Amino acid sequence: MNYIKGAKLTYVGVWHFTRLTYRSVLFVLLLIGYIRYRFNYGHPLMMEIEKVPAIIYVVWAVFVIEMIARFFPSKYESPGCQKQFAQNYIKTGETEIKIPDNNATLLVALLWIVFNGIFGALRMTGVLDDGAMILLCSAYSVCDMICILFFCPFQSWFLKNKCCASCRIYNWDYAMMFTPLFFVSKTYTWSLLLLSVALLVRWEITFYRHPERFSENTNAYLKCENCTEKLCTHKKQLHKLWAQIEASTKERMKKLSNSEE
Repeated sequence: MNYIKGAKLTYVGVWHFTRLTYRSVLFVLLLIGYIRYRFNYGHPLMMEIEKVPAIIYVVWAVFVIEMIARFFPSKYESPGCQKQFAQNYIKTGETEIKIPDNNATLLVALLWIVFNGIFGALRMTGVLDDGAMILLCSAYSVCDMICILFFCPFQSWFLKNKCCASCRIYNWDYAMMFTPLFFVSKTYTWSLLLLSVALLVRWEITFYRHPERFSENTNAYLKCENCTEKLCTHKKQLHKLWAQIEASTKERMKKLSNSEE
């Protein structure tokens, strides 16, 4: 990956940060509401939210529009999800399809199911309520953007892909985000879950029918020089800043220790 010093944030990057902002605001408001109504008044969060259905309609509509947009090519979306479309397939002349992270996808899926199964069991036994599951979804939505913009554990620990553009499971994000909604029996929650699963199924069908679109070796669209996102440059800047902070902290602690001696 090439590092472009002083690279400006692209329009795709701006869209990512915009989503991070409003998803974070939503999570904070839900968390405050959950604590307030659950612990102070003993009321379920969902009961209070459903008193103002306009809130549900707006949030539901935002995520539905985001997901529907993923079914179509868009210059405002990441190459990570756009590589599935035929118009973004740029032949390299190579025929060998190389997707080194493909074998780890099953492991990621199993871990995600087991992890969320724990929360599901807690919901079914009454330890958690619908509000907690909604709050969990909101937390996932924020983590989704953190994975794209700052650090992705799936990339670093399991899939080992170079960046989001070559991520094998990029379009799994909404299905993973809305997994807890399986345990919330509401029309608006299950509609979000079903649409997210449809997005995932479409992605998987495309992968198995056209794997050449998902491999950098056969699709030049995934190469760094054709990237419209350039988020790797900002991630490197962030990692460099973090390393500098750590080094500075260690130096200060060393000086403080020597002065005390």
